[in-house]
Amino acid sequence: MNKALESNKENGFNVEIEKSKVYLTVEIIEYLPNSVVSKTIIKRSTGNITVMSFDNGEGLTEKTTPFDTFAQIIEGNAEIVIAGQAFYLETGQSIVIPAHAPNYIKPNGRFKMVLTVIKSGYE
Repeated sequence: MNKALESNKENGFNVEIEKSKVYLTVEIIEYLPNSVVSKTIIKRSTGNITVMSFDNGEGLTEKTTPFDTFAQIIEGNAEIVIAGQAFYLETGQSIVIPAHAPNYIKPNGRFKMVLTVIKSGYE
């Protein structure tokens, strides 16, 4: 399977979505076959908000980050494993992934989520 990570980049720079415009969050991003797709909503030195889509069978491998991450499922469902403990989230549910906790995401079919990271207080 091709685990391509696509993103909204223009000339090598992340491009945020247009401001002062109404969006239906689940429609900000589409699915691509055999891919994880990422689109930046807001990106600052103090944090970022990203919307992601995962095609069937695609997920994220285990990682740790130095900041808390707020994950919101906006379509479908997924298993988020934090420090070895599995959490099953459905559309509308969310979880805070603690800073420095090993975690990974396993989809249960296609799904979309919003990730919010605040980069303050953990330096």
